[in-house]
Amino acid sequence: MSTVPTASAPAVPVSGDPVPTGTAQPRNPLLGWRAKFALLALIWGMSFVLIKTGAEVLAPLQLALGRMATGALPLLAVLFLSRGRLPSSPRLWGHMFVVALLLNTVPFTLFGYAGQLIPSALMGIVNASTPLFGVVFAMLILSDERPDRTRVLGLGIGFLGVLTVFGVWNSLSTVNVTDGDALLGMLMVVGATACYGIGTPYLRRFVAGSAHTALELSALQMLLGTLPLLALVPLLTEAPTELTWKAALAVTALGVFGTGFAYILNYAIVRAAGATVATTVTYVAPVIAVTAGVVLLGETLSWNQPLGALVIILGAALCQGVLRVRRPTPSRGGRRRGR
Repeated sequence: MSTVPTASAPAVPVSGDPVPTGTAQPRNPLLGWRAKFALLALIWGMSFVLIKTGAEVLAPLQLALGRMATGALPLLAVLFLSRGRLPSSPRLWGHMFVVALLLNTVPFTLFGYAGQLIPSALMGIVNASTPLFGVVFAMLILSDERPDRTRVLGLGIGFLGVLTVFGVWNSLSTVNVTDGDALLGMLMVVGATACYGIGTPYLRRFVAGSAHTALELSALQMLLGTLPLLALVPLLTEAPTELTWKAALAVTALGVFGTGFAYILNYAIVRAAGATVATTVTYVAPVIAVTAGVVLLGETLSWNQPLGALVIILGAALCQGVLRVRRPTPSRGGRRRGR
């Protein structure tokens, strides 16, 4: 499968093959893919704190527009500085519009709603289920994706982790208003990850074979995802009355770094180390999200939520082939024959 999106920057599939052996590699370790991997995990893990900060002041649609618009700028700047250009095919624009809705506009808005209801750390935990939905919809949409024993086991374990995070053993009769808000917030994140799960195989099926570069497609994706928000925000929201510098800085950082710059980092990792390695950032980001939420925002979690996160990550690793279930090796002598 292609790289797996996160809450900050769903990735456009690029070649998953590592750089050929004869290609010169940067000698400076700071320029290597491992440093980029660590930086990308830090950016995507911190994005949930930024979402939470922005959601305190901005409406969900406004938050989505802010991060989309500021995220598109660095991509478009790099594209034109490198003398690239946007695709011109109307058919490709149509597919990319669908991709932008599924991977950007809708999930970014849902995360804006979730940011008003649940802690940033909990958003990061539930977002760890993204690879699970990616595998489910890939098997439904793509003909070359077939379930095997390891994937089925991974899906079962992963969704058991989701139920653990939700704390499904709690009696519905004891749920109060606060718990209801938390449940709604977690469902918003699940909805966002489901959008990622649909959008990624859709992109792979209808767009991945395009001759355009990943940067050209990503810039178009961000541009098209911004357009419906530009139309909806003035119609459905009112201008924020108290836009603090902290919220404005959070949204700008979320767009420029978490959505724009993160694309560029992700491409570099995929090209240098392969798509499989790049997808493992999904397992590191929740750890950073939880740490940032607890340390920076003073958030608290129930015991079942970090435990559920570990179960989700285990299931996702099985689904993506990072971990494999080995079949028992038959004995050399085989079954003895009776005489």
